[in-house]
Amino acid sequence: MARAVEFDEAQAVQKAMHVFWEKGYTATSVRDLTEAMQINISSLYNTLGDKRQLFIKALQQYTRLRMQAFERYDTTAESPFRTLATFINDAVHTLTTEPNSCMCVRTAFEIEGDDPEIQAVITAYDEFAYHFLKKLLERAQAHQEIARHTDAATIADYINSAFAGWYNAYLLHGDRKKIQDIADFMLQQLKA
Repeated sequence: MARAVEFDEAQAVQKAMHVFWEKGYTATSVRDLTEAMQINISSLYNTLGDKRQLFIKALQQYTRLRMQAFERYDTTAESPFRTLATFINDAVHTLTTEPNSCMCVRTAFEIEGDDPEIQAVITAYDEFAYHFLKKLLERAQAHQEIARHTDAATIADYINSAFAGWYNAYLLHGDRKKIQDIADFMLQQLKA
């Protein structure tokens, strides 16, 4: 008879997610993971797989949590532009105040597309964010809060790609005001 797993797998992945998020994939050791999850190395390999497999599970957990956070924005509000502004300002806040910023952006910079399975998780998250933004932008256009002459899909791609640039700029300069000024400029350009 197989021995029962003595730990909560979902909780272990959540703990591993925080370690990877803080240190990045490369700098995280298996020992860091087993200590954080409070399991032994054989439990890690027998239940969760190797470091890479655990990282993919942790990244999937992170993206699930982020997608759930997107659902908290009121996309049916009277002013879709105000919802968009809140979303963008929240991104600036996260980027400049949370010590680990966005795990997907960080991973994209670290892994650089070298791993197709990891890239697929990041791409799926990026597509989710794109569709969320596109829908919000289309509503803002319908409410005449954003000019109709620019394609909502192009604007959604622009905003999504801007976040990675902001991450890079913040890493280089550590200047929150600079990032907020860029976000404010973006919103001014979008407003009808």
